[in-house]
Amino acid sequence: MSQTRKRVLLLLATTVLGLGFLEIAARVRMKLKYGRATSEFYTSSRDPRTGLKVPDPDQHVGPININSLGFRGPDVAEKKPPGTIRVAFLGGSTTFCTEASSDAATWPAVLCAKLSERFAPIRFEYVNAALPALRADDSRRNLEHRVAPLDPDVIFVYHATNDISRDTRDLADSTGIFTGDGGKQSWLASVSVAWDLIEKNIRVASRQQASSSDEGRLEYDTASLAGEFRDVMTGLLTEAGRSAPLVVVPSFSTRFRASQSESERLEACNTALYYMPYMTVEGLLELFSAYNGVLREVAATTGALLIGGEEEIPGDGTHFTDSVHFTDEGSRRMADRIVEPLVADERFMNIVESRR
Repeated sequence: MSQTRKRVLLLLATTVLGLGFLEIAARVRMKLKYGRATSEFYTSSRDPRTGLKVPDPDQHVGPININSLGFRGPDVAEKKPPGTIRVAFLGGSTTFCTEASSDAATWPAVLCAKLSERFAPIRFEYVNAALPALRADDSRRNLEHRVAPLDPDVIFVYHATNDISRDTRDLADSTGIFTGDGGKQSWLASVSVAWDLIEKNIRVASRQQASSSDEGRLEYDTASLAGEFRDVMTGLLTEAGRSAPLVVVPSFSTRFRASQSESERLEACNTALYYMPYMTVEGLLELFSAYNGVLREVAATTGALLIGGEEEIPGDGTHFTDSVHFTDEGSRRMADRIVEPLVADERFMNIVESRR
């Protein structure tokens, strides 16, 4: 065998070995962080009542437990036990808390644990009906068919980011600026955890860099988009008000802030630009501000309790895993910003007194 051929074979063997070690390292990272060694998630099926893909019941995947009713968290009885206040949560992945280290570390669980401690022996149990990628109109169907029958006392509604993504994506698609799925995997990424991470990081970096250019940016009317969100949220909160004595709407918190430096904002917008590559950082700030304005307006018109203070959660890597998802510490701060305004509400305290 010639020396050249030996070198080529050695290079190939080294490359294959290196890629193998890289894949092993990526899977170990997944196992340590999410309790599973692949990018696969819990299994789900199409719910014929809602048309939504919901988790199959009785699953335990890493830190995520899906109970017998198909919700994240511990089991709840279909009939509410005496002395119990049942709190339901509607939203997307920012309420489902995919990145939380355990069910107990999600902000719905942390909030109910704080309330149970404060008002013992009354027990606060939670129904985390949120699902990744759900928008406000999806949550209305989720509420009607999966949540309302459980007789909740309080319903939390936490929406904005998925609606902004969908609303702008539809507009970008209709104008030909951007088509397809902003986060769609290649075939190789679907089978290799390491390549999936590499592909995502490359895409994030390129979209962050492109965001400073005017080329390929989406033109839109903020008032028009916010108006559509207003209509959907009004319907959702009105329906929620028919299903529970108290509806609570926290304003939406993001990692990126107008007060940050340009480089800090760009870093904080990493996943927002990944899924909305046609947006600019300034555009994202504008739309989230407008949609939070809608939440304040609709809460007032429907009688829901608004929880403000979205910037009380620091916009940094300690509290956010990406542009909008909380770390465990972020979930704790989210619960903290809710407790006092909730306890100060007369309707909430009436519910508490009714269980004493």
